[in-house]
Amino acid sequence: MYPRIAVVGCGQWGQNHIRTLAEIGALAGVADRHDDRAEAFAERYGVKALSPEAAVAASDIDALVLALPASAHGAMARAAFAAGKDVLIEKPIALDSGDAEKTATAARAAGRLLMVGHVVRFHPVFQRLCEIVAEGQIGQVRHLISNRMGLGRFPSMDVVWDLAPHDLSLVLHLAGEHPEKVICQRRTVLSDETDIADIILEFPSGIGAEIHVSRVSPYRDRRFSVIGTEGMLTFDDLAPEGEKLALYAHKVRRSGATFDFDNAPAAFLPTEPGLPLDRELRHFLDCVMTRTEPETGASEAVETVRILSLASPLSSPDLTA
Repeated sequence: MYPRIAVVGCGQWGQNHIRTLAEIGALAGVADRHDDRAEAFAERYGVKALSPEAAVAASDIDALVLALPASAHGAMARAAFAAGKDVLIEKPIALDSGDAEKTATAARAAGRLLMVGHVVRFHPVFQRLCEIVAEGQIGQVRHLISNRMGLGRFPSMDVVWDLAPHDLSLVLHLAGEHPEKVICQRRTVLSDETDIADIILEFPSGIGAEIHVSRVSPYRDRRFSVIGTEGMLTFDDLAPEGEKLALYAHKVRRSGATFDFDNAPAAFLPTEPGLPLDRELRHFLDCVMTRTEPETGASEAVETVRILSLASPLSSPDLTA
């Protein structure tokens, strides 16, 4: 039997969580500041409608999914931990590193689980990519490249905070360490906030990473590449099924005082089917039941906010979920 989960926040991502948890069979309640919105979703899925405060206090709710404006995540999560609940918080968990660390500390003090909703980490193609890297098929990882580009998504938040958390999560997982240097170049193009950004990360081991995010691109791009000493991998989320994960057996070698290279065609690799959000929520449920630390736990959540704060300091932040 699954833990009883309530979703707090019925915005765009909250609705996705509500639908998916209902399909799994773990949805027990829906909460929102707007009573009519909570009641509409509660009626649709046959669960009870609650206020956010009532969801925190309810004795028949085991855990919460928070899909609120990012500025409200910290206080609500800390109240939930104090009430004995585990919490999955949509990204980002906070808008400054101090608030993020305060939330992580509260979870540890209460003995509760904190998971951040870095959903792309649960994409079956990315998970297979990580397995191939761990198997050593492309040698030693030297560089990571992530592109997330398209047109649209103009909330009050700049593009770094809106889009880059996904890419930072992938980079941090594969690097396996925290960066020692963060450089960011931002540009406002068509809105009043940052529309394009390039983030460069340097890690103590020598691994480098570059993240390019844009919401004013005339085309969409969702590619993540890993450059190794013996080959390269690319996860292209927009490619057709069967072509999303490609292995390139490219090699660069020294030839006397110069360098030479082998150029190999793409070899498309098989991957498992599965929806990332479904896999993410099932992982959260399993962690709640087994008391296992989530793959996207407190440490990653806090580090992501720290890097975002360095890359794009916010003056009057808010992000509507």
